[in-house]
Amino acid sequence: MSTKRPVPQAGGAGAKALVREAGGGLRLSRRAVLLAAGGVLAGCSAQRSDTGRTHLRLATGPAGAVYRRIGGALAEHISEQVPGATVVTVPSGASTDNIQLLRAGAVHLGLTSLDALITADGSTPGGLSAICRLYDSHLHLVVMAGSRIRKFRDLHGKRISLGARDSGTEFTSLRLLRLGRVETDGRYLSQAESAAALRDGTIDAMFSLTGVPTPAITELAQRHAIRLIPMDQQADGLFTAFPGPYAPAMIPATAYTGVPATRTVAVPNVLLARDDLPADLVYAITDTVFTHTRTITSASRDAAEAIPVAWQINVRTGIATASAPLHPGAAAWFKERKR
Repeated sequence: MSTKRPVPQAGGAGAKALVREAGGGLRLSRRAVLLAAGGVLAGCSAQRSDTGRTHLRLATGPAGAVYRRIGGALAEHISEQVPGATVVTVPSGASTDNIQLLRAGAVHLGLTSLDALITADGSTPGGLSAICRLYDSHLHLVVMAGSRIRKFRDLHGKRISLGARDSGTEFTSLRLLRLGRVETDGRYLSQAESAAALRDGTIDAMFSLTGVPTPAITELAQRHAIRLIPMDQQADGLFTAFPGPYAPAMIPATAYTGVPATRTVAVPNVLLARDDLPADLVYAITDTVFTHTRTITSASRDAAEAIPVAWQINVRTGIATASAPLHPGAAAWFKERKR
């Protein structure tokens, strides 16, 4: 499968940095070089201001994505609960972009899907470790209700949004298309851009790997009739070819207006940290994520922009980061909870 890769538009989130090659390696690119040359975070050690506060940056995602909202909630509550810490969010292309930003020293924390983090041989990029597993994303394949696309194979030759450059959506959808030997006219659009392009007819379908429900698709379904294409066979193919980060899943009928329950694939999301963050700081962040989960979810539920996936955050699944190693600070917190 050789999905066409158009040149990203200037100013988009798609500038390349450390990009995973087909063989599982990573290569430096212009964005990483520029970030490193600029000394954005001086080696990414936690930055202390004159007031003694530690300033951290958390890479989230693009407009219309759950990453943007849950990242904001995490930043707010870490800032409130961890003494002396202030966390600001950094918009990004999402998963792969966040890994690039972490490795380039532009951020301290970041969200990513597990499949974008783990290479084919089960290893993870050096210098990064997991704080915890947060929630699972579901791969959506969305078309307008009147579309002739009825099954996955119908994507062949069609104009498809593969998500923002360097996003988890891009990573997983390209992997799926290669497995299925389906060639498409690939476009690289954020969640919000994809929904608008699908509505306007400039694309035929959109992939979206995200929490359920996701804002961009919710807003589209409230105004226009849409369908989700089942991907149960594709889920089985991913699970067989890449054991570990994938599981068959269902997008429930309650997720989007007028859309029945649809089978698909789920991928866990994790909160990452650079290895050079102090263990006591990461311990405190981990404690905040789980000890104050009710605060995060209650605030989300009462807010105008709810984050339903925040209710999935719990200690039992939080330690399940597959082959991605836990940061020593996070490992210490989980170890104490087992006593």
